[in-house]
Amino acid sequence: MTRIAVLGAGSWGTTLANLLAHKGDDVRLWAYEPEVVEAVNYTRENPLFLPGVPLSARIRALSDVGEAVSDVEVVVSAPPSHAVRGVIGHLEGSLPGGALVVSVTKGIEIDTLALMSQVFEEVLPKLRFAALSGPSFAAEVCEGQPTAVVAAARDEGTARAAQQVFATPLFRVYSNLDVVGVELAGALKNVIAVAAGIAEGLGLGHNPRAALITRGLAEITRLGVAMGADPLTFAGLAGMGDLVLTTTGSLSRNRALGVALAQGQSFEEYRAAHRSVAEGANTSVAGAALGRRMGIELPIIEQVCGVLFRGRPPREAIAELMGRELKSEQWR
Repeated sequence: MTRIAVLGAGSWGTTLANLLAHKGDDVRLWAYEPEVVEAVNYTRENPLFLPGVPLSARIRALSDVGEAVSDVEVVVSAPPSHAVRGVIGHLEGSLPGGALVVSVTKGIEIDTLALMSQVFEEVLPKLRFAALSGPSFAAEVCEGQPTAVVAAARDEGTARAAQQVFATPLFRVYSNLDVVGVELAGALKNVIAVAAGIAEGLGLGHNPRAALITRGLAEITRLGVAMGADPLTFAGLAGMGDLVLTTTGSLSRNRALGVALAQGQSFEEYRAAHRSVAEGANTSVAGAALGRRMGIELPIIEQVCGVLFRGRPPREAIAELMGRELKSEQWR
């Protein structure tokens, strides 16, 4: 039995806590919301973020981050990207030496343009860090649908340790040494999913969706390679796998955001009506800024950012993408 703390009780954090508890691990789930702590402990459910899913009695919800991580062997970091730095800032002095930290957050810090691994390096250096990503809707994992993901770390021992933590007969975990590629792919695919939702909301068909997925992957790969990632990572689970799921799956929050935008809802209106975070919104800003910093063209990501935050009409954004100067498919 492994002692594990899961930080963040959103749908994904709660799902992974339940998966680990059903493996027989001792799981502490830290939640920001007091009502979630109470509900998990007394009704064995998370009605705010994962309603209708019975939770294992091995999960103990806590409101104190330091108490959650004391004496644990593994920490699973699952807050939204904008909250990660603040949450882990409370861990100094509480986190046991040698603990394995696995980030499952798919986002980029908007102010610093840092990946989650870079945030951890700044706040809690010298940790054993891994990133878990891949095509994995929380609801389907809860249903026991066969799922495959990837655990990435800079050394093979840490990657394999993370792999062993999560692997079950229905949750297959591959290892990878490309942390930057896995994290960047997991974050930016959300932006392309917003674009796919916009196309769907406008009534566009299969041709434009295929073009968005393919050219979106090209943008992600270009930026990733410029940042030192392995191009093969983007053909894998964290890249193409998660991109296909999030751009086509009906459970995708980012795709649903795009549909709403195309149908005339503003981002502010959508955000006010939905408690769960659609990471693709802030990531469009961070991704576009990263592209400009690295000198990499990211036309789809730039247009999504324009629709979300600069009032650009969705049809105008598509027209601008289609009217760009003709280019070679392969970048040089």
